[in-house]
Amino acid sequence: MAVTGPLSIVARSALQLRDGGPATVNELARSLEISRTSVENAVAALGESGLVVDAPAQNGGGAGRPARRYSLHAGAGTVVGVDIGVASVRVVLADLAGLVIAQRSYPGVAQHADGASKLAAVIDDVRRTLAEVSIPASRVRAVGVSLPGIVDDAGRVTTSVVIPEWSGIDIGSQLRQAFGCPVAVDNGVRLAAVAEHHLGVAQLVDDVIYLSVGNRIAMGLILGGRPRRGIHNAAGDIGRLAFRGLNTETGQISWRTAPTAAEVFAKARGGDPEAQHELDGFIDELAHGIATLTMTVDPAMIVIGGGLSAAHEQLLDPLRVALPGHLGLPFQVPVAEARLGAEAAAHGAVVHAFQRHAAEIYGIEDMPAPPITPLPHEPATADHAEGDDTEEKK
Repeated sequence: MAVTGPLSIVARSALQLRDGGPATVNELARSLEISRTSVENAVAALGESGLVVDAPAQNGGGAGRPARRYSLHAGAGTVVGVDIGVASVRVVLADLAGLVIAQRSYPGVAQHADGASKLAAVIDDVRRTLAEVSIPASRVRAVGVSLPGIVDDAGRVTTSVVIPEWSGIDIGSQLRQAFGCPVAVDNGVRLAAVAEHHLGVAQLVDDVIYLSVGNRIAMGLILGGRPRRGIHNAAGDIGRLAFRGLNTETGQISWRTAPTAAEVFAKARGGDPEAQHELDGFIDELAHGIATLTMTVDPAMIVIGGGLSAAHEQLLDPLRVALPGHLGLPFQVPVAEARLGAEAAAHGAVVHAFQRHAAEIYGIEDMPAPPITPLPHEPATADHAEGDDTEEKK
C-alpha cells in the first residue's frame, strides 16, 4: 500500500534514512531543513508502512534518555535482477537500500529445447536463489530482467537473434505472473551501460557509449544521464553496421587465424605474426567504428565491456593509440575498461527495476534508485573472454 501524507517530505525523509543512515527526528529536520513536526508526520507514515524501524539508540553522554533513532527497514523487501544469456543466467538479489545480498550464476538457456522450457529454467533459477538465502517469494517487490534482443517498453521481445523462440513473446507478462510483482525488461547491453553509469566506471558521466566486445560487438547509449531506447527501442543495435567485417545479421566477429578470440589473442602473445597482424587489423577497424559513433553522439566517455575488455595490453592500450588517428580532433575522448565485467547486465537489471517501479518497491512515487553496492568479485582476465556472456545481449 502506498504511503499517504505529504509525499515530497515522506520521500525526502525516506531517502535521507536510506542513503544517509539512521537518524533522529531532530537530525532529519536539520538535514532536510524542514520542521520537526513535518518530519514526525513523515516518519510516522513510513513506520505504518513498515519502511522505517527503530535503530539502536546512541548515548551522547548527557543525562536523560537518548533520542529515538530511525532507520530504513532495508530487509522489508527484495529486488531481483536477472541477466539471461545463452551461456549463463545470472541472478542478483538486493535489499531496499541497494545492498546486494546474493549473487548466483547458472547454466545458460541454450541447453533447453524451446522457448517455454527456457523461460521455466530462468524462473527456477530465480526461485532457487531466493530459497538459498531464505527469502520468501512474497518479499520480492520487483524484478528487473536483462535479455538479448530488442524489447519494447512493456517487456515484449520484438526480436531476438540469440533467443529467436522469444521473438514476439511478452516475457514481462510471463514473469509478472510467475512472481506476482512488477517486472521491468530491457536489452542486456543497454542495462550493462546503465550499470556502468550507476555504479561502475562511468558514474557522474552523463553521455556515454558502452561497447560490448566479445563474440559480437554491441552498443548501449547513456545520453543526458538516461539510457537511450529510441522510438522503436532499437537504439544502439548498430554493431553489425558500424563495424566492418562482422556478420551483417548477427554482428558476430569472425577470426581467421584461430577459431576464437581467446586463441587469436593467445597466439599473438606467443609471437605468431599472422595472429598479431589479424589483431592489429581488428583493432584498427574497431577504432574506425568507434570514431564513427563518437562523431555521431559526441560522448564524454567510451566504456569497453564484454569478454575482450580485460585484454589491456593487447586491446585497450592499442585501441587508445589508434582512436585519435581516426577521429582527427583537437580533443581526446577517454576510453575506459568496464568495471563490472560479466556481472554488469544483472546489476543493471536491478537498477532498472528500482527506476521503473519505485512506487511498488517503496510505496513512494518519486524515490530515486539507491546506490547499488555489489558483492566483491574477482576481476576478469582475457583468458576467460569466451566465458563472458555480456556480448550475447543484443
